[in-house]
Amino acid sequence: MPQLRQDLSTRRWTIIAADRAKRPDDFVKRSSQAAAVSSYSPTCPFCAGNEDKTPPALYVLPEEAPRNERGWDVRVVPNRFPVLLKPTDGPESRKRTHHGLYSEMDGCGEHEVVIEHPDHSKTIATMTVQEVTGVVRAYRHQFLELDKSDWNQLIIIFRNQGEGAGTSLVHPHSQIIGVPIVPQDVRWRLDEAQRYFDDNGTCVHCDMLDAEIREGIRIVATNPGFVALCPFASSVPYEIRIVPRRHASSFGVLADEEAELLARILKDTLGRLYSLLANPDYNYVVRSAPHHSAGEPHFHWYLEILPRLTTAAGFEIGTGINVNSVAPEAAASHLGKAC
Repeated sequence: MPQLRQDLSTRRWTIIAADRAKRPDDFVKRSSQAAAVSSYSPTCPFCAGNEDKTPPALYVLPEEAPRNERGWDVRVVPNRFPVLLKPTDGPESRKRTHHGLYSEMDGCGEHEVVIEHPDHSKTIATMTVQEVTGVVRAYRHQFLELDKSDWNQLIIIFRNQGEGAGTSLVHPHSQIIGVPIVPQDVRWRLDEAQRYFDDNGTCVHCDMLDAEIREGIRIVATNPGFVALCPFASSVPYEIRIVPRRHASSFGVLADEEAELLARILKDTLGRLYSLLANPDYNYVVRSAPHHSAGEPHFHWYLEILPRLTTAAGFEIGTGINVNSVAPEAAASHLGKAC
């Protein structure tokens, strides 16, 4: 019998369709498994040695490394094709223009690319913990830099892996965007967390984390700072959340020791996906509180990983209810056994 499950933090429903259950091998894309990627591409703007193909770097690691020639481990550059542009007149750019019923505003914000490694063939799953730690520290540095500007009401960190997840470049990279508004979906998550806090006096994500640790059946991996788990109402097969044990609403307060612990569990978790599902397409996003909500007690930041193994069809579009053919308990078991 299928189950309707509700996510306590969003109140969204998912159908867990056990009768459609699939094994991990059913999701493997056979045609892409043999595709080899070289360590350098002369046409790739992100490869070491091709620094002249990008705008000048905003930040590099190590910090003493050259910014615009070989020698860096992680490099952050402005996106050459940004979805939002840095405003010329600061917060004034957020003013609306009205056209009858409708309103618009300038597309102000900031859009950066985190080039995660000089090697074209790497991905988070195949990097060392030290290399992934550098990526996480670059995330934190640029998050804090963008958060200094009042026009950036929300800082979003995300990674698109593979064509099915929307990426156009193979080279390992992530993106960071400062957005001048707080979108309705984010407001919704904040409001639900606030409602739960008002009703119970506790953080919904802390309570969910405690319950998952006690039950144990949806846990993928743990370390002293973080827990990786398949949510009770996972919206897609093999969805994973990496949740910090320490309550904090903003990713920007990540401590140095937590950066390494996050890198360890991120590499571990993505390595399990890489092994189990033969390097699947996925998106991950850091869900953090907006600029003016960074100190609020009701929200709890986390990193969400969504493998792109299925396609939403008419039922999902028409109802907003996802159909997941892999129960999160089964997904966690498969991932827990993966190398």
